[in-house]
Amino acid sequence: MKYLVKFIVVTFFVLICTYSQAEQKTVYIDMKYVLNNCKAGKAAQDYLAKTFKDNQKKFVSTEKKLKEQESKLLAKKNDLSKEDYQKEADSLRKKVVEYQTSRRAAVDEIAKKRSDARKKLLDGLNPILKTYTEENGISLVIDKKNLVMGDTDLDITKLVIEKLNIALPSIKLN
Repeated sequence: MKYLVKFIVVTFFVLICTYSQAEQKTVYIDMKYVLNNCKAGKAAQDYLAKTFKDNQKKFVSTEKKLKEQESKLLAKKNDLSKEDYQKEADSLRKKVVEYQTSRRAAVDEIAKKRSDARKKLLDGLNPILKTYTEENGISLVIDKKNLVMGDTDLDITKLVIEKLNIALPSIKLN
């Protein structure tokens, strides 16, 4: 009789816990797709890619000039005195260090702008997700990259992109 009561109590709790979990509504979203394909995200990516490409062109030409200077200096090595050669070599080294510093600064600036753009997009996305979950009684939103399999009806990616395009049509990166 004792075991029968324990069995009934345990069964009752299992059924209650299962029922309470069945009421939770869960959806998923592809955050990477949202950030890359909304209007503001595409514009930011295009701007950053153009900036990177422009910087690359500038740095390639500067690098070419420095290599030409180096080859000219090596050609003049025997014609110059030791002190003059040393002065020109030090000057060239200083230019190379300045080039490397400016290149690193440009890459860091692009990385910072990318990070700022991502933060602005996420800041614009959070209220949209919050209102959507409250309106539709959703208790859990999962990123698609952490999901093994799910029903396509539970994917809210396209809907969120539409709302984000209305709420945040562009972001300022300057």
